[in-house]
Order: sequence, then structure tokens, then C-alpha cells
Amino acid sequence: MDTSGRCGVRRFSDEERLLMYRRVLEGRSYPEIAAEFDSSLNVIFRVFGARRDRPVVRRRSSLRLSLEEREEISRGLTEGLSVRAIAGRLGRAPSSVSREIGANGGRSRYRAWRGDERAVRRMARPRTPKLARSEQLRGEVERLLAKLWSPQQISAHLRATYPGDEGMRVSHETIY
Repeated sequence: MDTSGRCGVRRFSDEERLLMYRRVLEGRSYPEIAAEFDSSLNVIFRVFGARRDRPVVRRRSSLRLSLEEREEISRGLTEGLSVRAIAGRLGRAPSSVSREIGANGGRSRYRAWRGDERAVRRMARPRTPKLARSEQLRGEVERLLAKLWSPQQISAHLRATYPGDEGMRVSHETIY
């Protein structure tokens, strides 16, 4: 039992709460704060609430290209380097560099800032699920599920029935 008479519940002093709040302002995550104060994540949520009063700063995964890497791609294209040479400079796979260039204008129209802007937009959460965005797609999927079609069959049927309409395509994983 602790000093409050309750089993297993730790009460934080005002100094500890202030220190926790400073950690939040420093940008530390709730799990990091919980570990530092030898507490559960639920207790931290009770102290601060599930939401933070400051905007969440998204940190990019090291698996994603940075703006600096995109600028290096742009410089490489200007110099007339091959995709493999650019990828070698960056220490990235040639397929990643090629995909980045293809998705953002091709060799002649690639702009680093535009590619980065698009990548940041795609990172935004929460996203509205595809089936929730398209009433027509959802209706078609529901109709075929009612006929006991499998998700794989539905996905293939949509691809064949609407060959030019990307909005009417959905993977079988999404249907599950």
C-alpha cells in the first residue's frame, strides 16, 4: 500500500507533475515520460488527458526520404546522373529514387519541394478510409459481400468492371 491507502496507485508530487509537464513541452512522448517516472501509460493519460494542448510535431521515419535527400535527387537529375548514381550518393535503393522521381514529375519536371510537400500531405492522420469516402464503391462492395463473394473476388471484379476508374478499386485487405 502507498501513503494514500490504495494498493498499487502512485500519487505524484507537484514537483513531479511539473517535471512531467516540462517533458511534454520538450516534445517527449507519453511512453517516454511513463518510463522515466516508472509509471504506466494509463497513469500519464490520467495526469495530462488523452490529448495534448500543443500541436503534435510529426517526426519523419528514417525510412522516408527527407527534403535534403529530395534536393540531392534534384541536383543529380540536373547534373544528368543516372538513378543508380543518385541512389549511390544517398545510400538508398535505386528503386526508391526511381519511384520518387516518377511520382513527382519525372526526370524533366521533378521538383524536390513539390515531392516533399506531397509526402507530408500523405502522412496526415487520421485518414478517411477509402470505403467511407466513396459511396458508390462501398455500395458495390456491400452488394457483392451480400452475394457471399470473397474479398479477392470482389477486388478482381472491380478491376475488370471499372478498368479506367482508380476510384473504384480496392484491395482485398481493405475489404477484410
